[in-house]
Amino acid sequence: MRYLALCCDYDGTLALDGRVDEPTLAALERLLASGRRLVLVTGRELDDLQATFPRLDLFERVVAENGALLYRPGTREEKLLAARPPEKFVDALRRRGVGPMSVGRVIVATWRPHENAVLDTIREQGLDLQVIFNKGAVMVLPAGVNKATGLAAALEEMGLSPHNAVGVGDAENDHAFLKLCECSVAVANALPTVKETADFTTPADHGAGVVELIDALAADDIAGLESRLTRHHLLLGTRADGSEVRVPPYGINLLLVGTSGSGKSTLAMGLLERLLERKYSFCVIDPEGDYETFEGVVCLGTAQRAPGVDEVIQLFSKPETSAVVNLVGLPIADRPTFFLALLPRLQELRARTGRPHWLLVDETHHLQPATWEPAAQAQQQGLRGVVRVTVHPSLIAPAALATVDTVVAVGTTPHDMLAEFAVAVGQPAPPGPGGALEPGEALVWNRSARETPFLMRIVPGRTERRRHSRKYAEGELPPERSFFFRGPEGKLNLRAQNLILFLQLADGVDDETWMHHLRQGDYSHWFREAIKDRDLAAEARRVEGLGGASPAESRGLIRAAVEKQYTLPAAPPLPVPGTDAAPKHG
Repeated sequence: MRYLALCCDYDGTLALDGRVDEPTLAALERLLASGRRLVLVTGRELDDLQATFPRLDLFERVVAENGALLYRPGTREEKLLAARPPEKFVDALRRRGVGPMSVGRVIVATWRPHENAVLDTIREQGLDLQVIFNKGAVMVLPAGVNKATGLAAALEEMGLSPHNAVGVGDAENDHAFLKLCECSVAVANALPTVKETADFTTPADHGAGVVELIDALAADDIAGLESRLTRHHLLLGTRADGSEVRVPPYGINLLLVGTSGSGKSTLAMGLLERLLERKYSFCVIDPEGDYETFEGVVCLGTAQRAPGVDEVIQLFSKPETSAVVNLVGLPIADRPTFFLALLPRLQELRARTGRPHWLLVDETHHLQPATWEPAAQAQQQGLRGVVRVTVHPSLIAPAALATVDTVVAVGTTPHDMLAEFAVAVGQPAPPGPGGALEPGEALVWNRSARETPFLMRIVPGRTERRRHSRKYAEGELPPERSFFFRGPEGKLNLRAQNLILFLQLADGVDDETWMHHLRQGDYSHWFREAIKDRDLAAEARRVEGLGGASPAESRGLIRAAVEKQYTLPAAPPLPVPGTDAAPKHG
């Protein structure tokens, strides 16, 4: 179940002329019977609300005073979420003749046309207050307090994420909390601006519209609205025509397949970063410690200490938590057993809280092998929001492969990978382009939509770009991927195993050697094939094509191109054995 909470405005939404009718109350009870939970989000003061609406017991939390007060009907506890404006402010409003005026626990409320007097008083007293409008009402609250901040506090207490909430409202002060919710709904009587920004508008008005929404939640978890929720879709890459390739954040399974070093981690890291930016919760199962430095998440387990299943589950008690579960400390033979124990616990947690929203299983062939017993494979039924990463599809349990909606293949034989997947799931191989891919490209097969595979340019995340930069700027490339300055007669054998050494050696070699490699296009070829940087390679090709550039000028242009893409530590040029040339600076 995707939507676990319905968050309702009161006046103009649940209530008509301040009253909630019996059909609407019955629908709220049906919603609770479905296992979902209710939050009331209102601008009213609590005392007024309690006198007007006797069924607050239906709601697990009440956000009152436009986000300034949190009330727990079950225990009748109140929690102030902001400080009340000073009495001198209220006294000044009274002296100005502002009225009628009510003062709640925090909120100070009046009506138009007193907004100018309110604003003047705030300016005169130098207060950090804001004015919020709700049709004819004028509400004064501490800056930054609104229905969204109050709802966020309520959901956190309930252990729920806004990504598992639907909001419904009708007026200006509802914009903030509707935007916070994964799905926003306006009732038919809502203001035009609310309808414009909501994901959906009910055909009926007031409580009848809420009844329609509740019936849709009960029917299919409002799955029919997914096509309207593209604002949440996650970027994977771009097609050849520049259009973006995105996936919905809920309900789909991805398979990333390709040989080691082919770009799977680039795609996976980018997707995880975007999930983190949107505050979706994810759990990475990391058998080899490849994700332990991922920023912004908790890492459980080290090479010396294996993580525990209970430890993982406890960590996800907070709605915005994401985690990497590092299995390096477990013996290889014990890792599938650990995963088998963890998986049902994660599924049970999802049923209660909706989290973690995504599960990424790296090296899936080790944790869900094709040799899995039927009982283990049965756990795959209904498991959604999973990214599986592997070197070969045929090594994964068929039951896990059968749930895959989209396959993304990278490396030198992407179409073969898609054909291997098709054989494993018992369907014909798809048509599509063959041959090796350029670095940063992927072949995408949207199997669930029955699309023909298409080429995609992967959009890497910041983490992967930093890792890429460190690896190629300061790392140790193997000899077969290093650059060798040999000169026109092959007399030199100067190896650059990273970009720092490349620039240092480039400054030191003689002009004839430098120009020999420039004319042959060796620099752009190395940047493209070994460094895997198409942009840098393109800039180098441009320099290689400048017929009139001197050795010093072309050195300077190549250096500038490298330094534009990579942050390099300052270092003096290396002396070049066997040459008479003094170090040169481009």
